[in-house]
Amino acid sequence: MRGTESVMEVARKNIIDGLGKGLRVIEAFDDEHARLTASETAIRADISRTAARRYLLSLVHFGYAYTDGKRFWLSPRVLMLGQSYLSAARLPRLVLPFIQRLAAECGENFNFSVLDGHEVVYLARSQSNRMVTIGFPVGARVPAHVVTPGPAILSAWEPAAMEAWVAEHEFSTFTANTPTHAEVFRRDVEAARELGYWVAEQQLSSGLRGFAVPIKTRRGECVGAVGATMTMHQSREAMVARLLPRVMDVAMQLQQVL
Repeated sequence: MRGTESVMEVARKNIIDGLGKGLRVIEAFDDEHARLTASETAIRADISRTAARRYLLSLVHFGYAYTDGKRFWLSPRVLMLGQSYLSAARLPRLVLPFIQRLAAECGENFNFSVLDGHEVVYLARSQSNRMVTIGFPVGARVPAHVVTPGPAILSAWEPAAMEAWVAEHEFSTFTANTPTHAEVFRRDVEAARELGYWVAEQQLSSGLRGFAVPIKTRRGECVGAVGATMTMHQSREAMVARLLPRVMDVAMQLQQVL
């Protein structure tokens, strides 16, 4: 099961290719490519250099990018595109009160995330009373194989869909504990399916543990995961015993309203 969100088939005559190319130009920028020339953008967006330059200059004109005449970089206005989704989407707003309650009860920061392609995207985040907060901010995107929502969400998919996803995924390395082979990750997903949740330690950052439970609708479709990132200040077993009953209770409550 891939969740309740699906891509509608659109007739070719109704598609504006230029819009798609413009969005690919925006997506060409990331942490490792914060400033790009037109030639570099063309390679990353798979368009011609001339087209890339025109799209980049258009982004500058409309306030979505800056340039020094050679290199281009995105402006804060681009954040409005993602904020429009967060402001309009029902799901993050529905989940937030539940994870806020979890934070108050458990003293940990909880989040709600979804799987977008091969990345986990964090859409809602609670706040606990702790002075120091740990975890991902709203809008963060992380490779799905290194954070617990990845296996948790994929564990709710049909086996064939999960296998296809694994076959296409790039297993990059972050720490010595990162699952870097498809077979290892596949075993993690299968274990998460058996358990109904997933826990992973130090796969993205040293000293941190992740915990996540898939969230399903009444029809059994997975729409995301509720989880937490925390330090390893207590044993894995003690953490599961403390958090799992509360998070499972929230998952059941959400299932009744989704």
